[in-house]
Amino acid sequence: MIETFGLSKNYDGHPAVIDLTLKIERGEIFCFLGPNGAGKTTTIKMLTGLLMPSAGRAAVAGFDVVDQPEEAKRRIGYIPDRPYLYEKLSGRDFFTFVGDMFGVPRAVQAQRMKAFFDLFSLTDAQDQFIENYSHGMRQKLVFAASLLHDPAALIIDEPMVGLDPKSVRIVKSLLKERSRAGTTVFLSTHTLAIAEELADRIGVIHKGRLMFLGTIGQLREATRRSGNLEELFLHLTEEQEGGAWS
Repeated sequence: MIETFGLSKNYDGHPAVIDLTLKIERGEIFCFLGPNGAGKTTTIKMLTGLLMPSAGRAAVAGFDVVDQPEEAKRRIGYIPDRPYLYEKLSGRDFFTFVGDMFGVPRAVQAQRMKAFFDLFSLTDAQDQFIENYSHGMRQKLVFAASLLHDPAALIIDEPMVGLDPKSVRIVKSLLKERSRAGTTVFLSTHTLAIAEELADRIGVIHKGRLMFLGTIGQLREATRRSGNLEELFLHLTEEQEGGAWS
């Protein structure tokens, strides 16, 4: 469903992502982990067509994100770490704008808006301007809009920032439900407990290079440690700073 082949990105000659090759299956929840500056957001921006790769290629549902951008983007629901929203639109108008952009019939939009706005407790605020929304409300609106066109792949950068515990639980349940229905989830997060709970597989990137790809059980085998994901991740990245694993 999501594939990269030698994907690389340089900024003024400095590598941000180096020769990244991944294959993420339909219905899989894949968590992409790494320290700040590791290349996670750069990777996500290349997957969504917001950045041109310096080398290599990426595809979503078989469509190359550079050569077939419209077809690829039709199949993606994207939640960025800092979503941009039109402040002078209401939540309802923003949802309709996204639905029209993806060609979703108005009757279907109305059904899905009611379902998602009720789920995320946005119904009472649907006619308020977005400029009056809290950070958490904006994040929930972006989640709702990203699901409006029933995407084949959800690509998410730090999904839980600004959400209260109830909303976090709703998002986790929603991602699991979507995965069971066949949606592929590519999720980048610093909240390792979330990754440990949700991930079918993880990838760990550090200084632009993929250091590990597999299940958490396989990570325990690779590091010869038995801790939780936070302990394993810190051991892996810190040991790579100093040399080989111990």
